[in-house]
Amino acid sequence: MCLTDGRNLAWYDREAARINLLSEDRKDDVLEVLGPFLTGPVTVGPPPVPTPAELARLTLHPDDDLAPNRPGEALLVALDRDPGPSHRLRADPRRRALTAEQTVGDALDRLDGAGWHALHSVPLPGGDRVHHLVIGPGGLFALHALYARKQKVTVADPMVSLGRREPYPLLRRVRADADRASHALTAEVHPVLVLVAPSDVVIPGPVREVRVLRDTEVAGLARLGGVLKPADVEALHAMARDRRVWGAAG
Repeated sequence: MCLTDGRNLAWYDREAARINLLSEDRKDDVLEVLGPFLTGPVTVGPPPVPTPAELARLTLHPDDDLAPNRPGEALLVALDRDPGPSHRLRADPRRRALTAEQTVGDALDRLDGAGWHALHSVPLPGGDRVHHLVIGPGGLFALHALYARKQKVTVADPMVSLGRREPYPLLRRVRADADRASHALTAEVHPVLVLVAPSDVVIPGPVREVRVLRDTEVAGLARLGGVLKPADVEALHAMARDRRVWGAAG
C-alpha cells in the first residue's frame, strides 16, 4: 500500500510488517492514515538499503535471467522446434531425458522454502549445459539427471551402465560440468548424478567426488548446512542466474 499527497510519502509492506518512510517529517500523518490497516506491530523507518544481490537482480535484463527456466528448458525448446516423427518404433530419447530432468527439477524446486535456490538448463559454452544447479546452506551442487526407469544401474567410476548396455564414462562429464560451474562462479560446486526411477543401483567401489542419488533422495540435500550463510546464498544465486556469467565457464 502506497501513501501519497501528490508525491510518495510512504508505503506499507504488509508481508515484512514494515512502513517505509520517504519523508520523516510526515511520520505522524502517515501513522494516523495507515493506523486502521495495521494488524500488529510494525517497523517504521526509511526504506532498507538494497543488498548487492537485490541490486544485481533488479538490473538484470530479462533475456539474461536464467531463473525463469523450466526443468528441461533446453529439451522443451528443442522438441518444440523439432518434435520428430509421430510414429517411432522406439521412444525418442530426448523425451526420456526430459522426463528425468523434470522429475529432478520438480524435487529441487520444492526446496525453495528451505533456503535453497535451483536453476535449470544452465548453458555452458560449446552447447553443453548443467541440468540443474542448486544453491543453499549446504553449498552449491551441479546435478546431472539420468533416466533409468526399471533399469539396473552400475556405477564403477568413471563408467556408468544401464541394464545390459555398454558402460560409458558419464562421471567424467558430471565432474567436468561441476568444474566449469566452479570456474564461472569462483566457488566450489559439487557434482551429483541423479538416477531417475532405477530398479537397482550397484556401486562396487568408491566414487571420487560425485554424489550418486536416486531421484527420491534429492530432497535430502535440504538437510545439508553449515557452509553458506543466507546472504552468501542470495549473492551466489544472483550471480548464477545471469546468463553472461556462464560465458566464463570454459
